[in-house]
Amino acid sequence: MSEALHPAPRRFALAALLVALVVALLLAVPSLDDVFERIGNMPPGWVVAALLLELLSCLAFVTVFRFFFKPVAPAVARRVAWTELGSGALLPGGGVTSLAAGGWLMSLLGQPSGWILRRSSALFFLTSAVNVAALAAGGALLATGVAGGPHDVLRAGLPIAVGLSAIAVALVVGRFVPARPGRGWVTELAAGIREAKRTAARPSWRVGAAIGYLGFDIAVLWASLRGLGYAPAIGALVVAYLVGYLANWMPIPGGLAVLDGGLAGALVLYGMPPGAAAAAVLVYHAIALWVPSVGGLIAYALLRRRLVRAQPEPRPVGRPAPAATAGERIRLTARAPASAPLARQHARRQPGSVRAPSA
Repeated sequence: MSEALHPAPRRFALAALLVALVVALLLAVPSLDDVFERIGNMPPGWVVAALLLELLSCLAFVTVFRFFFKPVAPAVARRVAWTELGSGALLPGGGVTSLAAGGWLMSLLGQPSGWILRRSSALFFLTSAVNVAALAAGGALLATGVAGGPHDVLRAGLPIAVGLSAIAVALVVGRFVPARPGRGWVTELAAGIREAKRTAARPSWRVGAAIGYLGFDIAVLWASLRGLGYAPAIGALVVAYLVGYLANWMPIPGGLAVLDGGLAGALVLYGMPPGAAAAAVLVYHAIALWVPSVGGLIAYALLRRRLVRAQPEPRPVGRPAPAATAGERIRLTARAPASAPLARQHARRQPGSVRAPSA
């Protein structure tokens, strides 16, 4: 089988896994009536807390985005960051789609493409490093038994192996790909990995916002579960969240049904009650979809107005002079011979003038 055919079986396998998770979830959940009844009985205070936590997660992303795009005006950078958040929530592809949307906007603002790719990849790899580090840490909590949740090798050991392997691959790529600016997107991506590594080595409060971006979003799911009367173990919740979000790579706008099935299935896999898991995921997804989407749409509207104003106005095109009529052309031709002798006489009257050669 050729390399070109490899992506199709992978997509089929991911789709089959997703279908299996959704079917297992539907078989495990007694009925959707129980899910909606749980949501209806959820105390409003937990819903407000979840909304505030999602807003804090978005603000944390805006903060770390501004760190990597310092040369851009702060107001513009904030709007681009919110637009990226809205794109990631509404469009298929998650973080990759949001970074592509942000890069497109930056190019419209006149930034060079190589610089955009390098800074965007640095932002992506830093936030991804936080994700895989959290995955490995959550697996370690499960494996050591410090936190509640399953302790078997598959569900506790596999997240550790995946997280450490992803970090090792990124470090190898950043170390061995030559640093030659302007030599292609692979070089720029490797430069972004090295930039993310240097940034992590010099932590600041803006860099620490990358942890808040993930942590506050996981806290939204935690608040949703707590509002439904279930207190999840931290290690199991972190690993289930990160494993469930893998379903968001499926090309479905907004992750509708895909993210719900992936997250709920992962929560059940890590020992949480099916009814509470399904209800909490519906609450979480509604909040995680609407808060960044509304903020992103508002930011894009403001940014688009700025981009329209920045476009140069077209130069007014002058109206062509009307063509001379036949009579005017005849009169102009008739005057031409008389003007030549007058010009020569005028030149002879001027002192020191040079006589023009006669025809």
